[in-house]
Amino acid sequence: MYPRTPPCPTADQSDREAAKPRARNHIMGWTSLRNGVLLFEDTGELLPDGTTGAAA
Repeated sequence: MYPRTPPCPTADQSDREAAKPRARNHIMGWTSLRNGVLLFEDTGELLPDGTTGAAA
């Protein structure tokens, strides 16, 4: 893994959605971030521990 400057926020930080994208699927409407968070365009986010949250 390469160091990032500044580092991506972790999944438990309030600015977790600022992490860089790892993969996107525009057709299905999701983005996987480098910190393990899955963002969904219409329903919010799925955190690595399985909990959900509303998209900011």
